[in-house]
Amino acid sequence: MPLLEVRGLASGYGEVQVLWDVSLDLERGKLTALIGSNGVGKTTLLRTIVGLMKPWRGTVRFDGRDITREPAHAKAARGLALVPEGRQLFTAMTVFENLEMGACTPRARPHMARNLARVYELFPRLKERADQKAGTLSGGEQQMAALARGLMAEPEILMFDELSLGLSPVLVLNLFDVLKRLRAEGLTMLLVEQNVHLALAVSDYAYVMADGRIVLQGPSREVARDPHVRRAYLGI
Repeated sequence: MPLLEVRGLASGYGEVQVLWDVSLDLERGKLTALIGSNGVGKTTLLRTIVGLMKPWRGTVRFDGRDITREPAHAKAARGLALVPEGRQLFTAMTVFENLEMGACTPRARPHMARNLARVYELFPRLKERADQKAGTLSGGEQQMAALARGLMAEPEILMFDELSLGLSPVLVLNLFDVLKRLRAEGLTMLLVEQNVHLALAVSDYAYVMADGRIVLQGPSREVARDPHVRRAYLGI
């Protein structure tokens, strides 16, 4: 059984429908990529899954349980965590305080010390900047802090919305190395990413979205060989 099952999901803003009968699975311990052009509904899908938007139709099942209508805080308490686009840190708070906020759920609080040591080991720069205001960090450091805050939540599933956006190639490669390490440790992840080359290279399975629908899916290596994907996203 997949750890997360999305079936026939429809959602949107006001009267504007964005998602049209979207279905996908996240297999336990696997890294799944969701790729597609800007504006096709990828962020809307993430926000609907984690409860920041209400679905119009469809179901979301987590570990066999229907969580479709649960509010965002209840889904977070179950172990669904999102690293949002734009980082959305508490800029007036220190790096440590932002990480502490990531561990605010009853699920995560008992493991705060262990997870803090873990994220400092993954991101030594954050340990150096622990007492620095998050708003004064560089863009790359802020993205590290956002990812680390997600890990502080003791997630069962960690979702990323445009992890590499606006970062230098060196920082992007460093962050993707962290993803590969987390995958090797068995963390279930969903990656929404504009860097299609890297997303398909590090993931196990991939979905391609267009106009609010899933139009292609399969093992990432097979998706990378698809002629449409190669033309539209890989420039080949």
